Amino acid sequence: MRASVLGFVSVGAVAAAVHYVVALLAHALGWVPSDANWLGFLAAFPVSYIGHRWWSFRGTQARHQQAFPKFLAVALTGFLGNQALVWLALTYTPLPFWFVLGVVMVVIAMSTWLLSRFWAFKHG
Repeated sequence: MRASVLGFVSVGAVAAAVHYVVALLAHALGWVPSDANWLGFLAAFPVSYIGHRWWSFRGTQARHQQAFPKFLAVALTGFLGNQALVWLALTYTPLPFWFVLGVVMVVIAMSTWLLSRFWAFKHG
C-alpha cells in the first residue's frame, strides 16, 4: 500500500501540474475560470489515467475495460467537486483563481486516491 500511495502522489503531482498550468494559461488568455478549469482537467486526465494504470496501481488485476469507466467516474466526481468548490470560493471570497484552484486540487486529491485505490483499481 505504501508504494501505491507514493505512486499515486507522484502521478497525481504530474497530472495536477498539467491541470493547474493549463487552467492558469487558459485563464490568462481570457477564459472564464470554470472553462479554464475544464480545459485543465481534460489535459490532465490522460496523464492521470495512464500514470495510475501503469505506475500507481500496476499490480492491479482489473482489466482496462473495467478500470477505465470506474476511474473516469472517480475523476469526473472529483472534478465536479473541484468545480463546485472553485465556484463557491470565487463567488463568496475575494481570493484569486490561482490560489483557489491550488487549494481545491489538494483537498480533492485525497478522496480521489481513496476511490481509485478501493474501487477503480481494486485488487481482486
